[in-house]
Order: sequence, then structure tokens, then C-alpha cells
Amino acid sequence: MTHLLILAPNWLGDAVMALSAIADVGRASPGATITVAARPGVAPLFSLVPGVQDVVRLEDEHDGHDTSHRGLQDRGFDTALLLPNSFHAALLASRARIPERWGYRTQFRGRLLTRAITRPPSGVHHVEYYQQLVRALGFDNGPGAPRLDVSAGTRAAGADALARAGWNGRAPLVAIAPGAAYGGAKRWPSASFAELARALGGDGVTTVMIGGPGDAATGREVEAHLGGAGRLLNLMGATDLPLLAGVLVACRAVVSNDSGAMHFAAALGVRVTAVFGPTDERVTGPRGEVGPLAHAVLTHDVWCRPCLLRECPIDHRCMRGVGVHAVLAEARRTL
Repeated sequence: MTHLLILAPNWLGDAVMALSAIADVGRASPGATITVAARPGVAPLFSLVPGVQDVVRLEDEHDGHDTSHRGLQDRGFDTALLLPNSFHAALLASRARIPERWGYRTQFRGRLLTRAITRPPSGVHHVEYYQQLVRALGFDNGPGAPRLDVSAGTRAAGADALARAGWNGRAPLVAIAPGAAYGGAKRWPSASFAELARALGGDGVTTVMIGGPGDAATGREVEAHLGGAGRLLNLMGATDLPLLAGVLVACRAVVSNDSGAMHFAAALGVRVTAVFGPTDERVTGPRGEVGPLAHAVLTHDVWCRPCLLRECPIDHRCMRGVGVHAVLAEARRTL
């Protein structure tokens, strides 16, 4: 293996949780060139990943007419490591004529793989799921804490973005990420995020609201509930991933739902307080190197969780039952 192509997961959180497995492969293959192929929304992440020499942006799929394989042909890849479990990922590597294609034997794609790992693990954290794949392929596992590197230039750009948004450069910062791409069931109520921001403002803390363009409506709800109280800087939709990294490393803590932002912050070494409802914190909880103060996960024990539904069909009790005071106490602990 001299030129390895790694097909990245399609969601930000999954891509972050795959970083430990990517580090395992890189550590065991010091002479190999590693290229990551990823969808546009995830690709910028890998500019922050140590050991990745190149990133290829794949097309988003439109009605099944994905021609991404053309951009992978004739680039000298001898091996493809498929982190997504989809049939499409295996077909993409096969159509790109990459000789070695490795991954879990899932979705009837076994014939498209040259090394197919059977019986994928179940019930394990996603970090371990990816690491077990590369271990089965012969790569020793290292630390299970995903890690991202942020350059001095990126840190300066993040501080500049905060200053332009109104930060005075002195007040401690806490980021809140009230969105969640999977669905509304994963979102702690906007009114609760607003009450949290109001309480943090009383402590002299400036709150930074982060998220992608798709989270804008949720951000407006938080601002409406806040009503101008507190100290809130709204950077929703205003940053790409590298700039967001520069913003987050300036923060002392992050409060979020189970989301890509949560995993991203944890991999940057920022302490996370996460509210979990319909999803399982044992499988997708935050991982990362944060020193002596660990990440905090808050849940409300009800009979129906984890249901894994996108939208709650009843009263969203799993999220509404997590009180602001409990979240505030954990956020204060991490400051």
C-alpha cells in the first residue's frame, strides 16, 4: 500500500468519530500517501487532520447520477478503505478501478470488495466501530480520542471573526449549538438554550451561537426567546469548518445536542456538555482529549429513549425533562 484512498463518512459527526481509525492507519503506514475523499459538507474537516496529504471533494448524489468515480481514476490509488457501509461507496471505488477495496461486508457489497470484513460489531461506540474495522484489516489501534490540529493562523482567524461579531476579547466564551441535522427530536428546546445563555450572561460569560445554514431557523428561535437579554454572538451559517475550529478553540466550553458540532468541538479539545434524548450516548457520546475535566452528558430517564426517531410522536419528554439548571451547572463546571 503506497497510495491509500479513504472514503469518509457522509455526516460530520460520523467523520469525526472515524478519525481515530484514520490515525491508526496512518501510524502503521508512514510511507504511504493518504488521500481522503469526502462529500462537500465534510471535506474541509480533513484539512485539520494530521497525516492526511490530500482531500478530494466528491459530488453530492443527485438522482443516482454520481460521477465522482471519474475524479478518482488515474490518480495512482492502489487501495481504498471504505468507511461508509453503503453499497454506493463500494461501487464508487470499483468504478474508479482501485485494485484493493477494503471495508465491512454490508449491503450486499461483498463481491465489490477485495477484503471484506464480516460481522460488523453492534452496540459499540462509533469510534470503536471504525477502529475495529481497521484492526481486522491488520492495523493496531491507538487512542480512541479523535483529534484535530488547529494552526496559529486559523486560531487568529477565529478570534478575528469573534471580534467582528462583537466579542471584546476579554469575556470568557461558551459556544452553544442548538441545531441538529438528523431531526427535531434531537434538539433541546430553543427556550432552554435561551435561558441558558441568559444565565451565562449573568455570570459575565459571552455566548457564541454556532451552526450551519440549515440551523438558522433554530437560531432565530433562540434569539426570539432571549429577547435581547444576555450576551449572544450569532455566528450561525457564518463559518466554514476551519474557521469554526478557530472560533471553538477560543471558547472554554460548548453546550450542544447530539450533533456534528458536538463531536467537532470534542475533537478540538474543547469540553462539551451534551444533551441526549432520542439517541444513545453509549454509541455516539462525545470523545476527545480534554484533560482532567471530562465531557458531560445529560439525559432524562424515560421509558421510550433511545427511540432513534427523527421527530417525537408524543411530547418530547426525553429532552424537555433535562432542566436548564442541570445544564448550567455542568457548563459552569467546565469553565
